[in-house]
Amino acid sequence: MRVEPQHFSGQIRYWKPDQTSGLAVVDVPEDVAAALGGLKQQRVRGTIASAEFASNVMPAGGGRLALSVSKAMMTSARVGVGDSEEFTITGVGRD
Repeated sequence: MRVEPQHFSGQIRYWKPDQTSGLAVVDVPEDVAAALGGLKQQRVRGTIASAEFASNVMPAGGGRLALSVSKAMMTSARVGVGDSEEFTITGVGRD
């Protein structure tokens, strides 16, 4: 399903902040999470910097939604954990 493009910036971090490896995520602002349908896990498409991606958003506890940022996404966008970047979500679901 196409959605109105949702733009936000955020810092890529590890899911578990006390670890130095593992799943990388970026927190999705509340207004963007609401536009995507709330705190639920789902597939999304968009861009990080200017690089396209397909990934997932998922509840991250404390009323937050997080976007999973894979190594392939980071490589394509030339970013890493700790970097702040611009994100755009352009679609949700599998279509």
